[in-house]
Amino acid sequence: MDDVSKAIIEQLQEDGRRPYAAIGAAVGLSEAAVRQRVQRLIGSGMVQIVAVTDPVQVGFSRQAMIGVRAEGNLDPIVKQLCDMDEVDYVVVTAGSLDILAEVVCGDDEELLHLLNERIRTIEGVRSTESFVYLKLAKQTYTWGTR
Repeated sequence: MDDVSKAIIEQLQEDGRRPYAAIGAAVGLSEAAVRQRVQRLIGSGMVQIVAVTDPVQVGFSRQAMIGVRAEGNLDPIVKQLCDMDEVDYVVVTAGSLDILAEVVCGDDEELLHLLNERIRTIEGVRSTESFVYLKLAKQTYTWGTR
């Protein structure tokens, strides 16, 4: 990835709806050249342009980070977590927890069902630890490309 592609990504991180002409003016390319580069970035999976919401404001009253302690191969556990609609973020970690999964649920009942009936029943899951979100204080994706 060259410096121009990085500059395009930074422009999109500031405003994912910024017109290609405006991005082109900022990075020194034509509108068509920016369009082609953005399509290549999206096609390669390096960039994804989406609307980011505050889950509470769109009707989901419970968010939580679920820490998973596991045994054996983590890949099948990670795959099953990734396949769950309620799970929006999964990382494999080093330390006392093996996996972290962020979940968005309609209410506490749905979170409890997700934990008891779906996550804790996955083969290889030894235990879970839940961190319930009380308030979203910051959510940003503008870290640039450094």
